[in-house]
Amino acid sequence: MSRPLVVVNLKTYETAHGASAENLVKAIASVETNARMVVAVSAFDLSAVVNAAPNLEVWCQHLDPVGFGSYTGWLHPSTAVERGASGTLINHAEHKVSIEHVAMLLDAVPEGFTVCACAADIDEARALTALQPDYVAVEPPELIGGDISVTTADPAIVSGTAAAVREISEQVGILCGAGVKNGADVATAIELGTIGVLLASGVTKATNPKEIIEDLVSSL
Repeated sequence: MSRPLVVVNLKTYETAHGASAENLVKAIASVETNARMVVAVSAFDLSAVVNAAPNLEVWCQHLDPVGFGSYTGWLHPSTAVERGASGTLINHAEHKVSIEHVAMLLDAVPEGFTVCACAADIDEARALTALQPDYVAVEPPELIGGDISVTTADPAIVSGTAAAVREISEQVGILCGAGVKNGADVATAIELGTIGVLLASGVTKATNPKEIIEDLVSSL
C-alpha cells in the first residue's frame, strides 16, 4: 500500500468523453512517475480507453451488484472485467448508493479487482471501512469541483478520516479528494495521512493535462 495513488475521474466532462477521453488518457499515460496512476471512466468509454492506453490502470466510475439476466440499465461487474477494467469507484457524491449496495458489490467482484468507496465525511468513511474495500476516499461534496483543495479548506476531515480508518483497518487505503489541483495539494494529502488523491476537473479541464499531471506527481 506504500505506492502513492493518483486517481483521475473523467466524469462526463465534455473534454473527457469519447475521443477526448482517449486523447486525455494518452497524455496521462505518457507521464513518467513512480505513482500508481489510474483513470476512472464512463462505461461507454471503457473499452476505447483501455485500448488507447494499455499500460494505464482503468477503473469504472460505478458498478452494480447484479448477476446475469434481467437487469436493464445496470452495470455488471463481469462485463467491466471483460472490457478491461481493473477496479471501480462506488458511492461517489454524484452517484450515491446504500451501504448494502457497497457490501454486495464487494461480494460480487472477483479477487484482485479494486474497489474504492467514496465517503462524504468521517462517519461515512468509518462505516465503509468496516466493509473492507481496498480504498476509502473522503470527499466533502461542497468542495468537489471547486477551486480550493480539501487539504486547505478542511485538513481536519482528511486527517480525521485517516485516523478513523486506521482505528478499524490497517489494510484499507486512504485517499482524499475535492478541489485537488496541484503537487502541493497532493503532498499535503500525504502528510495528512492518505496514500494519494482522487481528482477530476483539475486534470479534465486543463489546457495541458500532461503538464498538470507532471506537477501533481512532482512530490511523489
